[in-house]
Amino acid sequence: MAAEFGDVTRFRWGPRHEFLLNHPDLIEQVLVTQQRSFMKGQALQETKRILGEGLLTSEGALHLRQRRLMQPLFHRRRIAQYAGNIVECSERLQACWHDGEIRDLHDEMTRLTLAVVGRVLFAADLEGEAAEVGSALTDAMESLQRFMLPFYGALERLPLPGPRRVRASRRRLDLTIYRLVAERRANPGGDDLLSLLLEARDEHGEPMPEAQIRDEAMTIFLAGHETTAVTLTWTWMLLARHPTVEKRLHEELDAALGTRPPTMDDLGQLTYMDTVLREALRLYPPAWLIGRRALVDVELGGYLVPAGSVVILSPWVTHRDARFFREPLRFDPERWSGKAEGARQGFSYFPFGGGIRRCIGESFALMEAKLLLASIAQRWRLRLDPAQRIDVLPRITLRPRYGMQMRLDARR
Repeated sequence: MAAEFGDVTRFRWGPRHEFLLNHPDLIEQVLVTQQRSFMKGQALQETKRILGEGLLTSEGALHLRQRRLMQPLFHRRRIAQYAGNIVECSERLQACWHDGEIRDLHDEMTRLTLAVVGRVLFAADLEGEAAEVGSALTDAMESLQRFMLPFYGALERLPLPGPRRVRASRRRLDLTIYRLVAERRANPGGDDLLSLLLEARDEHGEPMPEAQIRDEAMTIFLAGHETTAVTLTWTWMLLARHPTVEKRLHEELDAALGTRPPTMDDLGQLTYMDTVLREALRLYPPAWLIGRRALVDVELGGYLVPAGSVVILSPWVTHRDARFFREPLRFDPERWSGKAEGARQGFSYFPFGGGIRRCIGESFALMEAKLLLASIAQRWRLRLDPAQRIDVLPRITLRPRYGMQMRLDARR
């Protein structure tokens, strides 16, 4: 649509009018300058069935209150203390790997980031229940996609397998979240995120309501591992397909780290690794689609967007536009070096959204991804299985359609 019709495209999705916007100026208007004229789109409103009124789905005064309450929990100095635990989770995973074996790296990265969420954000070891929780998470993510269907509300009331799986996955995830909350209440004073949520107080000295703690914890639980897992999966695929880039990354890691594990202090020195990750996020943004619903009539790009219409912003589309990125389909970390980055139009690149709804966990997610990428790449080369098919599965996040079977080659 963007290639054929330009920066503003109107189309129908069931009974709804929707607009695809594909220019940085228009994206900035929706996310920043006119953000008060929009609310989250229908798909995320429907995900309240699983996420509740967490930071991802809440609106208005509730969202502003929760954002203010939770922002200090994601301060750089606070999240820096989690770096050691993140690397330990990575080393535990790698201890199970063997030179020459083939594994599904998407499954491995999902298991790893789930372990990080459990250890760092909830002070819990979820490894023993990773398979069961992972299955419930997959069902939940699949159900979020179905919520985008125009008539899903009616379908959900029918005795169909899909809605039953949604309810079962929510029950399983609730069981885990409420157990973690109970454990933290029984052992207060920790420095994990859940403990801090329980201790947080608003300007009136009031704690967060129990239901709100559940909703925020569920949001962190889902979003906190899924997006990082898919980002790392696509990064390994890109590195395997571009051995020159991989070689330079390994050289930087060897020079900066030798054989010791990476630390938070090392990340500022790993500049090429940073460009590799940025470029992977450009080509394969985990949040590939952002929806907003107009609360009032809005003029965008010379067109009237009537109240009630949905506007769609797609990092996948905009990041691959040749007006903003030369040879946009080429994996080129160098485009993030020097003057090229400074000259780029702001919202031509927005993997974490923007404005007041910009992902609150961005700093943590980037730190986690960099530490995991460094700790694995310094010890392993990952090679695509020759039979592996590469395609995207565009759900709420951008998953690999056929998994990611890769051979593990030990570097030392």
